[in-house]
Amino acid sequence: MDSTRRMFVGMGAVSAAVAATGVSAAPAPIPAAKDTFWIAATTPCDRNYAFDAAAYAEQLAWWKAQGADGVLVLGTNGEGPSFSVAERKKIAETAIRHRNGLDLIITTGTPNFQETIELSQHAAAIGGDSVLIQPPFYYKNPKTEGISEYFRLVMAKLPVSTKVLYYDIPQVTGVTINPAFIAAMAERYTNFIGIKNSHGVADEFEALSTQTPSRLNIISGTDNNMLAALKHGNGVILGSGNVYTRLVADIFAAHRAGQDVQPAFDKLTKATGMMAANGYGSNYNAIKYALNLMMGSDRVNLARPPHVPLSEGEKARLRDGVAQLKTMI
Repeated sequence: MDSTRRMFVGMGAVSAAVAATGVSAAPAPIPAAKDTFWIAATTPCDRNYAFDAAAYAEQLAWWKAQGADGVLVLGTNGEGPSFSVAERKKIAETAIRHRNGLDLIITTGTPNFQETIELSQHAAAIGGDSVLIQPPFYYKNPKTEGISEYFRLVMAKLPVSTKVLYYDIPQVTGVTINPAFIAAMAERYTNFIGIKNSHGVADEFEALSTQTPSRLNIISGTDNNMLAALKHGNGVILGSGNVYTRLVADIFAAHRAGQDVQPAFDKLTKATGMMAANGYGSNYNAIKYALNLMMGSDRVNLARPPHVPLSEGEKARLRDGVAQLKTMI
């Protein structure tokens, strides 16, 4: 049996297994424009650190109602590496089942290419709109040839209909890339559609935006490069979108209406500054607690270790912050 035959037989097996779960494999329409607002979604867990599917369904519905275009499943904010392969499949299937018309990017990267292939095939089979793959992140500072070979092995096992994004987050992976690498990926793979750049360096983001093929979506994963992404007609995948969903959606609404986006961006900046003064930051337990408060939910929603639960004092400060935030939206 040749490699192409094996690939599609494998995909058929994945599809059959997914069908048994009752998840529809029909994807939602992929946005025609690249200037899309995705949330780098948190993954809710109960007091035993088990994935809470019902809470996830509620979050997806709330984000849609607040104006998000899509959701990134199991990214960094979603604690993807903290879940097993089986758990990641269940979380992705839950997102598909409760997508509410949201465009879904499913993060499938692992430190080894075999599990990355398995998760990427699964994401494609259940109807994910695209997959986001970080480079293998255990061995730091690898040679470019090694990263290219990793992606060759993965891409060879995916149908060309599977849209693939590269996850550029060197502060976590220890892997740096440049525009030439991204341009080479675009030339080699027609289904390679862009990157999520979460490094947050303005000059680097501009170089990636201007020195790579225009068909690519050079997506900002940080607030500071949001306006630069919009200037180039590209999108964002933001952790801030979890709690400030409406404020980010307002920026996109102004952009799409051809209006000045600066007032809406300044409003977001004011809100994030106020929340930071009340203890809100990159602590995932703070994000999850604030999100529950914004939604009016009393569910337990914990981040997995090594993230540390909030103290009662930290929770009290966040309650004050969210009360103020609600008056700003």
